Amino acid sequence: MSLIVRDATLEDAEDILAIYNHAAINTTAVWTDGPVDLESRRAWIRARWDAGYPVLVAMKGRDVVGFASFGDFRPWPGYRHTVENSVYVDERHHRAGIGRGLMVALIERATALNKHTMVAAIEASNSASIALHASFGFAEVGRMPEVGCKFGRWLDMVLMQMRLSSGVRP
Repeated sequence: MSLIVRDATLEDAEDILAIYNHAAINTTAVWTDGPVDLESRRAWIRARWDAGYPVLVAMKGRDVVGFASFGDFRPWPGYRHTVENSVYVDERHHRAGIGRGLMVALIERATALNKHTMVAAIEASNSASIALHASFGFAEVGRMPEVGCKFGRWLDMVLMQMRLSSGVRP
């Protein structure tokens, strides 16, 4: 069954919520202490759309098996050409090329929006995400020890960056 990556709709919010909440409750990919509700996911989708940013879903057949987006890296105008990505894959579908498909689409969308740089902030023990980003040419540009905590332990953040284009004029 082939993978289809498409723009999310509000009807996808429940599937996005399930994937996000699994990560929030069970992993260090999301640095929150609990699940969020459906309305907060719908509000998040709308906020991304209002900012002109995509929310994408990966489909296998009729099932949403992952989602991704990017948003402003920092809220000040000087960062307007830099975005930070988020990629989540349903835990039952890890290592099946879904993250890769979502990353391809995110990079294409960011380039089409004339973004210059994409960054990722990844929990340091998430070797799969670090490897995925590295395979697209993201380079590690920093490590921030003990900047978060979850599950009773300190978490380190790896910052990765990829230049999307050199033709963007500041």
